[in-house]
This record gives sequence, C-alpha cells and structure tokens, in this order.
Amino acid sequence: MCGIVGYVGRTSGRADAGHTALDVVLEGLRRLEYRGYDSAGIAVVADGEISSRKKSGKLSNLLAELDARPLPESLTGIGHTRWATHGGPTDQNAHPHLSDGGKLALIHNGIIENFAELKLELVAKGVEFASETDTEVAAALLGDIFRNKLGGDVSDGGLTRAMELACQRLEGAFTLLAVHADQPDVVVAARRNSPLVVGLGEGENFLGSDVSGFIDYTRRAVELGQDQIVTITADSVTITDFFGAPAEGKEYHVNWDPESAEKGGFPSFMEKEIHDQPDAVGQTLLGRSDIHGKLTLDELRIDPALLKSVDKIIVLACGTSAYAGQVAKYAIEHWCRIPTEVELSHEFRYRDPIVDANTLIVSISQSGETMDTLMAVRYAKEQGAKTVSICNTNGSTIPRESDAVLYTHAGPEIAVASTKAFLAQITAAYLLGLYLAQLRGNKFQGEIKDILADLAKIPAKIQRILDNEGQIKELGEAMADAKSVLFLGRHVGFPVAMEGALKLKELAYIHAEGFAAGELKHGPIALIEEGQPVFVVVPSPRGRDSLHSKVVSNIQEVRARGAKTIVIAEEGDEAVKAYAEHVFYIPETPTLLAPLLATVPLQIFALALATAKGYDVDQPRNLAKSVTVE
Repeated sequence: MCGIVGYVGRTSGRADAGHTALDVVLEGLRRLEYRGYDSAGIAVVADGEISSRKKSGKLSNLLAELDARPLPESLTGIGHTRWATHGGPTDQNAHPHLSDGGKLALIHNGIIENFAELKLELVAKGVEFASETDTEVAAALLGDIFRNKLGGDVSDGGLTRAMELACQRLEGAFTLLAVHADQPDVVVAARRNSPLVVGLGEGENFLGSDVSGFIDYTRRAVELGQDQIVTITADSVTITDFFGAPAEGKEYHVNWDPESAEKGGFPSFMEKEIHDQPDAVGQTLLGRSDIHGKLTLDELRIDPALLKSVDKIIVLACGTSAYAGQVAKYAIEHWCRIPTEVELSHEFRYRDPIVDANTLIVSISQSGETMDTLMAVRYAKEQGAKTVSICNTNGSTIPRESDAVLYTHAGPEIAVASTKAFLAQITAAYLLGLYLAQLRGNKFQGEIKDILADLAKIPAKIQRILDNEGQIKELGEAMADAKSVLFLGRHVGFPVAMEGALKLKELAYIHAEGFAAGELKHGPIALIEEGQPVFVVVPSPRGRDSLHSKVVSNIQEVRARGAKTIVIAEEGDEAVKAYAEHVFYIPETPTLLAPLLATVPLQIFALALATAKGYDVDQPRNLAKSVTVE
C-alpha cells in the first residue's frame, strides 16, 4: 500500500495562490503517510527538465533532503510515500523512477506481475536498471514506448498514448502516475485494481490515492473506474480506457474536513481499517508467486534443506496475533502434515519447552516490537531453532533478529485494536504453510495453485460483506446495553470466536468469552440464561467432514435455555434460520479460508456497539498499540 499525489497548476496567478507543486505534493504525502513510510519521493517538471528527490524512511527524511538540496519552483509534480512490496526500503528502490534519459518520472502503487518477462525484453534492448523494483520496469517500458514507438511525438496524445500502450502490456494491480519534461503541464495516471481519485480545482487539478491527498485544496472529487487513464492539466481532466476510448468518472463532493480526512473520511481509524481489509489481504498476496503459479517467498532466506528437515512448528504470539496463529495451525497441519503448536509468547520460555534444530519458530507481531514475543524468539534461537517472523513493520526488531521474515502489507494500523493486521497475518500464515507444502512435496503444484486462486478471491468477498454492513451495525447499536456476549465456534471457527470476544472486550469493556462449541456441555453452558446473547460461527455445510450439524445442535442447546442466538453462516445455508434470532451471511469459501470472512462481521459488531456506548474505539482504555515491556 503506497500513497500517491499528483498536481498541475496554472502558470499565471500562482503568486496569489501561495502554493506550488512542492507545497501541494508534500502536504498530500503527509496526509497519506499512513499508507506507507518505507520511503518517500517527489519529482517536479521545471525548465524543461525533471528534478527529483527521494529518501528511504519516513517523510521527514525526504524533507531533510529537500532542505539540503532544494527543488526548483514548479507547477507540475508527483509524489510518493512507499510501503515496500517489491525490493527493500532503500534510496534506490524509492519512487519516483526515471526513464527516457531522465526526462520521464513515474510512481506506482501495486504489483506488476509480469515484470520479469518485461524486464528481460527491455534488457535485450539495452535498458539498464538501478533498482530491484517492478516499478522501474514500468517506467522503462513507458519511456521506451514514448521515445522509440511514438518517437517522442507530443502532438498526438504523447504521454497519454504511451500510457495506454504500456497498460495494455502490464498485468497485476497498479496505479501509475507519470510526468515528462517534454509535456511540462501534464500529469498522466492509470489505475487497475488500485485506488486513484481526481481532485477538481480552479486553475489546478489533483490526483491522489484517496481524497486526503488533496483535501486541503478542494472537496470536489472524481471517482475513476477500472482500467482507466486520466490526463490532468491545470484546466482539464480527460478520462479514457486503456485503448483510448473516451470514458467518464463519477464526480462527488467530499463532505468531511481535512482533519477527518486523515481517517479516509471515516469517523474512526478503526472503521477505516476495517474497510481497508480487502486491500490489506490483496496486498499481502500480491507478488508472492511467479508466472507459473509457483510460490516465491523471496524474504524467506532459509536454506530449503533446513525447512525440509523441520519436524515441529511452534507459533509464538500474543493477543489477536495468537488467534491468527491458531488459524494457521489448522492450515499448516492440514497442508504440510507437520505437528504445529501455538504458544503465548509470555508463557513459552518459562515452561522449559522442547526446542531443537529441527523446530521452526514462527513469530507473529504486527509491530515487530512486542517484547514478550521478542524474548521468546531469542530464547528459541539460543536452543538452535530456526525462526521466521510474520510482521507488518519493515525493519523492526523481531524481523531483524529472526532468520527470515514474511512481511504483511496491511499498511500502518493506527487503531489499538487490531483488525486489518489480523487478516493480513492469517493470509501470510497461509502463504507460509503453502510454501512449506510446496517445498516438502506435501501438495501437488496444481493443488497449491487452486488454493492461491481461492485466496485471490477473498478481497472481493470481504468487500461484499462491507457493502452490506448495515444490519450488523444496527444490531451492535441495539445491543449497546448488553452486559455479556458469548461466542462459539468449531475448527477454524473457534479462534474466530475468541477474536470476536476479544474485540468486544477491548472496545466495549463488557464481559465476552469465546468457546469451542464442543466444550459447551463441559461447563460453559452454565452461563446461559434467558436473553443471553450468543454468537455462533457456523461452518460450511459442504464437505465430507463438515461439523455443520454438530454446531447446529449447539445452537439448539443454548436456544433451548433462553439464549438469543446470532449466527454467522455461509450463503445458502438455510438450515440455520430456524434456530437464530439473527443470521449474517458470508460468501462461500473453502473451510480453511473462512476466518478471513467470518471475522469481519464480528469486528463491525464490536465497533458499532462500542461506538453506541460513546467510547473511543481508536484508543481503548488501558491499552497500547505495541506492548514493548514484558
């Protein structure tokens, strides 16, 4: 997830306006830094040249670079703040990337999936590359088309025509913004499966990953469609498809102020982050396989022979991350046939665990700074185990001290209660399990490809749930006076139930517990009384070993004792309706992947209930985002 800003202003009258391309782009990057802070960069067009500055690290590093080496004044510019997905967070890999002899600059959000074959083609033409990124390949392709195919002719579309031809060659998810020194008053952008919005001004126009990139200057925005190209000048906005046919965007008015725009227009960071989840899962999946569908987890730099020798996996985590680990256990054991344990980090090293050179330790931490988990990883390494970190923060301590890392790409998560990081962690754990199965031969390549195809459908399915969140919100608001809520689940639904309960504890400060549904008769059913709300995560009725009928029996057991039953079920499951006060349906998906969907309604419910109680859902009492003391 990256932040993108573009700007073109009119040459006359700008002294009165009081801002330049540099002003606009830097302010936009500040507001979009939540989308990534591995590096930042800017390019402006001035005096017939492209001038660019970029630095790894946070935006403050770029600002220091600009103080030391100022850019010329300009009215055309693009800027980028990066969440590294392809190539490490270095100065060289930072955007913008230049081509056409330094006359073209390009920035990018997303993944170019066919970059390898395009790069080989361009290298054969004599193009040299300075970075590890797929973005530089897109820049080189665009420059090659502009200069060698179109002859640098700006009279017939120029950069816009080059962008159309380039996009016809690109595969993957991308937003591209480009400027060229030969067209100093133009920014051209394209989008496929990646966000981009236009801001409409008077004598100036804007581009941004979202409206917070230009909210200080205009509240008129245009929403772009899929596979569209937009060309902006100071006085015009022209939209086409990838083949040059005229297209239209949808104009709308932004009805929030700049302060709230930092939350993307949502009333809280948590609500925004719940709505970020399709992108978080999609970004975590992108770029993880080659053109043949084979997993290529480049960050896992552990000798394959060592991974093949692993005879036990221990997942170390705390809180929500531990529930992600519980989901991972089901998938890894099923796909890899390796015994897998999930340990709370703060208990692990105090119980004299059995760890040796054939043990793989998988730590899960959003921040990469969780002290309990860090100490547990250090202990495991002392015992000779190999360690892999699943983490959302590049360069943090746990990844640095682990033998390998698998980064999630959820983007910065500001709300204390984790939402999108949880789904991204589960996604990364699935990728790790499939990679081990591929490496060890537990699954045929076709089987792995099929599972990856199912995973690729998950973001759109999450979006369907979010598009129909109204009923869940209404229930949460109606239950604001609830004193206790119980959650039941079986198989992968059990950690989902525990996570649902945790969200309610964190946000609403009421009693909430998640139980394995089969445990009901072994004690917890004593908690059921008249009117007790009980959420039940019902597994799919499909499949030979379905637990569906057993969970339906559990619903009947608690309902018979007066419980108010609220069911999360798969679309088409009509059998549960007779036993539930409320049913919320999620799209069909394979059982092991269902937590990525079933969790979302529980997040929405907890958010709505806590909001109705008037609580600060972004900063719950007594909690911190990262626990850095043991």
